[in-house]
Amino acid sequence: QVQLQESGPGLLKPSQTLSLTCTVSGDSITTNSFYWSWVRQPPGKGLEWMGAIGTSGSIHYSSSLKSRMSISRDTSKNQFTLQLSSVTPEDTAVYYCTRVPFDSWGKGTLVTVSS
Repeated sequence: QVQLQESGPGLLKPSQTLSLTCTVSGDSITTNSFYWSWVRQPPGKGLEWMGAIGTSGSIHYSSSLKSRMSISRDTSKNQFTLQLSSVTPEDTAVYYCTRVPFDSWGKGTLVTVSS
């Protein structure tokens, strides 16, 4: 059974860089044909897909966020990471890591951006 766990700071100030790590167990991020993705949900709003990294290392970003974000991975730790620069209060959300086809999700971590 695959499990995903997000980790990272819960509070940031505007203009800082958000960095989150997703640790995967029960599956390898370098095998099969899955993509490993980040999704967020701002308070009172719907889910927003942010980007994903494939088992081959190919990366896809949301067009609205690609100028500020990057996804990378550490295969030795079976982890993938999200970095989002120049955060604003509008980036306040619960951030989830998930395996595409969105059949497995982490519990999510709340990130608040506030001065």
